[in-house]
Amino acid sequence: MSPHIALATCEELPDLDPDDQPLVELFHKIGIEATPAIWSDPTIHWAGFDHIIVRNTWDYTNRLDEFLTWVKTYQSRIQNSYEIILWNSNKTYLKDLAVAGFPIVETQFVTDPHSDWEPPLLGDFVVKPTVSAGSQDTMRMRTSDPDCTSRANELIERIISQGKTAMVQPYMMAVDEIGETAQLFIGGEYSHAIRKGPLLVPNVEGEKEHGLFLKEDISPREPKPEQRELATAVMGYVSQRFGVPLYARVDLLEDSEGKPVILELELVEPSMFFATAPESAARLVHQFQQ
Repeated sequence: MSPHIALATCEELPDLDPDDQPLVELFHKIGIEATPAIWSDPTIHWAGFDHIIVRNTWDYTNRLDEFLTWVKTYQSRIQNSYEIILWNSNKTYLKDLAVAGFPIVETQFVTDPHSDWEPPLLGDFVVKPTVSAGSQDTMRMRTSDPDCTSRANELIERIISQGKTAMVQPYMMAVDEIGETAQLFIGGEYSHAIRKGPLLVPNVEGEKEHGLFLKEDISPREPKPEQRELATAVMGYVSQRFGVPLYARVDLLEDSEGKPVILELELVEPSMFFATAPESAARLVHQFQQ
């Protein structure tokens, strides 16, 4: 009997995000049935699937405990693994990367709305939750605005009132000119990379698609050697600590000296931007070929 795979998604995208929809036919071509399945649907018999691939579960950030319980319940079938998802679902993982010696965007973690935090002396900064997707509750502030601190505190209090930790990071101005460089890995091996244009307008929460994520400016990109080296080293760290992930995305920015720093490491349900690299979706599917 051929394997049966669930492609886990959310209520807003019952048929998967368009970028992931080709996976269904690609699995079919190698004799595997793949079915989109809403992770929070209580009627689904998850134990009937041989594998569960977490893809478009983009509403989990407001239901984290429920989501992690679901992942743990079916952890023998889940990819990426429960251990990876548990660690990566909260951006406090950045602390671990920093301790391991990797360069990250300078980050302050705020757990008390009345605790001290320091906005940068110059330039813009970003406030966001450590558990979020699609730039939810994320805002870019300008230190030149006289009310930037009060605006930031309001957002920090809102984030903390949801039981989350807030993050404060300097806004890397290279984003506006160069953009982010996101490198995609499949089966632990480099697959392709994209450029992601700037998303955040100062003091404005952006327009979202499906109520889930901001509209993105995406195009293919060839990473610089130092970017490839950093992303590969990060994947080595993840693989050694947790085992090789099925999929991963390493999002990098350039600092004021042009050196790469880690903005995010996406291991739970990252957009893979398969459409920008024609063979990339097939590479993921072929990880399951007998």
